Amino acid sequence: MATSASKKASARTTPTENAEGGFLADDALAKNLQAVLVDLTALHLVGKQAHWNIVGPNFRDLHLNLDEVVAIARDSSDDVAERMRALHATPDGRPDVVAEQTSLAEFPAGEVLTHDAIDLMTAAVEQTVRTMRTVHDEVDEADPTSADILHGVIEKLEQQAWFLSAETRKPAS
Repeated sequence: MATSASKKASARTTPTENAEGGFLADDALAKNLQAVLVDLTALHLVGKQAHWNIVGPNFRDLHLNLDEVVAIARDSSDDVAERMRALHATPDGRPDVVAEQTSLAEFPAGEVLTHDAIDLMTAAVEQTVRTMRTVHDEVDEADPTSADILHGVIEKLEQQAWFLSAETRKPAS
């Protein structure tokens, strides 16, 4: 349980050491990367919620696929947070911040049928990508290196959305 002191603690900026003579993120870049961080963190949590609670046809395949989504989200959130620190911005992945700031829909509690989970997870992955695509141009203008990180994450997550959605799609013709 959190102590009253920790509840009162707020995010503090750290002094800029800049010993490496590096680039400093402006407020807009930090805000955009924070939005990506929050959605990637939420995707990791939503993916685990689905992973633990799916039931129904093709359980095992979806169970394993969700672990892939979770690993991408977890690893990518770390990449984004560490990029923020390299730019002297302060990432904030505290549970209350993630819950307050995420653009992802809440995943249902309890058991979820695999086919419903596929649709919910596809929507969560696509929303995470939408966040990255929404901030991309501003990120790229401010820092192409950070935009390159987004490119790699978008590629991986769009592939996962395809993998997930293919499970319940019907041929177009």
